[in-house]
Amino acid sequence: MPAMTRLFATAALSALIALPAGAFQLDPRFTDADGDLIADIPEDESAWLDPATLVFAYTPVEDPAVYVDVWQEFLDHLSEATGKPVQFFPVQSNAAQLEAMRAGRLHIAAINTGGNPIAVACAGFRPFAMMAAEDGSFGYEMEIITHPGSGIEELADLRGRTLAFTSETSNSGFKAPQALLEAEFDLVLDRDFSAAFSGGHDNSILGVANADYDAAAIANSVLTRMVARGVVSRDDLVTIYTSDTFPTSGYGTVHNLHPDLQDAIREAFFSFDWEGTALQAEFGAQGETQFIPITFEEHWSVIRQIDAAMGVTYTCN
Repeated sequence: MPAMTRLFATAALSALIALPAGAFQLDPRFTDADGDLIADIPEDESAWLDPATLVFAYTPVEDPAVYVDVWQEFLDHLSEATGKPVQFFPVQSNAAQLEAMRAGRLHIAAINTGGNPIAVACAGFRPFAMMAAEDGSFGYEMEIITHPGSGIEELADLRGRTLAFTSETSNSGFKAPQALLEAEFDLVLDRDFSAAFSGGHDNSILGVANADYDAAAIANSVLTRMVARGVVSRDDLVTIYTSDTFPTSGYGTVHNLHPDLQDAIREAFFSFDWEGTALQAEFGAQGETQFIPITFEEHWSVIRQIDAAMGVTYTCN
């Protein structure tokens, strides 16, 4: 299983742009001849995957069952574009998603923001798209939330309390808040506050709303969707910190999928008509109405810099 080794942040997030990104490396089983930081498609055609059924997984940030119907119209479009049936794979964890891709059982995926580097480095993930608004703007913010009556009114009040994170591969659910809290507010995990790991943004949000957690670091895009669906009331939550904007989940394919399939899948993302679909109903609540082209090298630069500041390295076993 891919494992992540972390050290603490040593620089403020506002200064991360000056940090080198050269430390990012792919697992030795991949090549990157063109230097774009993602795995090349194998030259040996015998290494190409050409499955009878394509498998798609959405990032496991919320109840996977909710998204079977949300994605169905898009998957039908994807099936028409590729000439193959497409199956929705309701993954329960980031680790399960990466393992499925490494094993060749997952071909197309949405990988959460913080998980993109490890998916690229260890699973041969080739991201090419991201959701965006009609004007091309994109992104979400990390929020630290608490509940009314918690006694936490500002970040300093987290001292001696428990902060819920999602998982160690999550950007807004762990890496960014840990870096920010230590570098900018001198709040150090295990010294000034303790951590709980909920396993997902929805779990963290519901845990705070029900006062199971003192506070939590979450992606506000998930919160927006949960409020829109009536899963949680905004009145049960108080935001005490909002970050700068980060890129959203990256959509892409496994590196050794047949090149013709990769081309057809890419085209399907950009030709999908969102109007009147369940996808529009779900993600339109947070202003996302289309897929736009992205590159891991450019759009995930700030995430790699956060990893570098935290001393994150990946061991792909």
